[in-house]
Amino acid sequence: MDSTPAKKPSHGDRQLTVRDMLAPLFRKRRAVILTFCAILALALLLALRWAPDYYASTMQVVVERERSEPTVTSLQGGAEANSKVVTTDDVASEVALLQGRDMLREVVLACNLVDSTHSFWDRFDSRPLELRKAAALESATKRIAKKLKVEAQKTSHLIDLRYAQSGSPETPACVLQTLGQLYLQKHLRLQRPTGASDFFAQETEKYREALANSETRLAAFSKTQGVSAPEILRTDMAQQLVIAQASLYQARQSIAADQQRIENIKAQMAVTPARSTTAESSLSASTLLEQLQASLLALEIKRTQLLLKYESSYPLVQEVDQEIEQTKKAIAGAETQKYINTTTDRDSTFEFLRQDKARAEADLASQRATAGALQNTVRGMQSEMVSLDVKAMKQAALLRDAKANEGTYLLYLNKREQERTSDALDEKRIANVAIAVPAFVPVLPAYSSAVILIAGFLLAVLGGMAAGYLLEFMDPSFRTADEVADVLKLTVLASVPKQVAWN
Repeated sequence: MDSTPAKKPSHGDRQLTVRDMLAPLFRKRRAVILTFCAILALALLLALRWAPDYYASTMQVVVERERSEPTVTSLQGGAEANSKVVTTDDVASEVALLQGRDMLREVVLACNLVDSTHSFWDRFDSRPLELRKAAALESATKRIAKKLKVEAQKTSHLIDLRYAQSGSPETPACVLQTLGQLYLQKHLRLQRPTGASDFFAQETEKYREALANSETRLAAFSKTQGVSAPEILRTDMAQQLVIAQASLYQARQSIAADQQRIENIKAQMAVTPARSTTAESSLSASTLLEQLQASLLALEIKRTQLLLKYESSYPLVQEVDQEIEQTKKAIAGAETQKYINTTTDRDSTFEFLRQDKARAEADLASQRATAGALQNTVRGMQSEMVSLDVKAMKQAALLRDAKANEGTYLLYLNKREQERTSDALDEKRIANVAIAVPAFVPVLPAYSSAVILIAGFLLAVLGGMAAGYLLEFMDPSFRTADEVADVLKLTVLASVPKQVAWN
């Protein structure tokens, strides 16, 4: 057998046992126990004093596609559907908007979160009261900003809000509810122009009055001018004027025809005898001879009587002699001549021409009177048409004004109703953001006392162990012979165990 003694294994070659792992904790058991007790006492304090009064309220905001707003056009239709896609930048913008200090300041005032208690240091604060109130408001706003957690979910368009605070459970709910209301109001102010509904209402009322005035002027125009539809009357009168002018031309043609007809009748009457012979008889001159012989006898008797008184040279006797000679010549002529008795009557052709001339002259006078009346009528109708043209243009201007005012009134009336609809939708929070999950008053605390105690116990165990190992690691002394041999590379000949002194 080999008598060589076996080599003693070194510290590095020895396997680590559970005792070796727990040895530092036993060596530093005082620190381990103190750390364990301290952490457990803190957890107990939190579980009994802080956790029952620590309430948290949550709220979720969803970012949707922006609702299309109606534009001011002449069309009566609504806006088309908006196809805008929500991006991460939009969500980030909403997160930044939720963290606005102006809204948080209003939340502080609405929920009465300003610390109104006076501390010892307030006695040495010489600032004015208003400045101290402003500083307190700003401090409360900063505290809320630190406690308010606003986070956007990565896989959706939701924004989570959480606010927790010790005290009354109504306070966290008040903070988030007020913040949600202020956020929606501010978002609506940013998304939609303020006063749009009032603007459209004012414009609608303005153009309603303008339309009423236009209709009043149009009615007054018809009443004062005595005509309701001058354009229609002008069209009818134009047709009547064409007929009157045609009648005037026809009358003038008739006048010319009648004048020519009268001239022709006069020419025919000039060569046509007024009377024509109807009967003719031949008569002798016996009656004339008897008369002449009687006259001759009377003259001879007169001559005889004159010769009884006067001489044959007396002028009276000579005059009687001359008359006797003439009578004798007449008797001699009558004895040689015959007399024809002719009977005449009105000529029928001449009489027809005369009657036709009379009718033509009567027709001519009638046609002249008709032409004069038609000429006056045409002049009157032309003057009336000019007047109707002026009235039609004035009425057309009034109608255009009324139609323009009516179209604008209907346009703004439609837009006013659209704005009212938008306002009603906005009041219901139907916009591009909405409160998906509103904040409620929490009933239970945010953390359970039992959970805090269990977590505190586990943390106290881990903390105590960590404290023991940490102190062991920071301790520079050697605790075993193996450590001396391993670190100093020396052989340990003897070791004296540590003795505990007992009093």
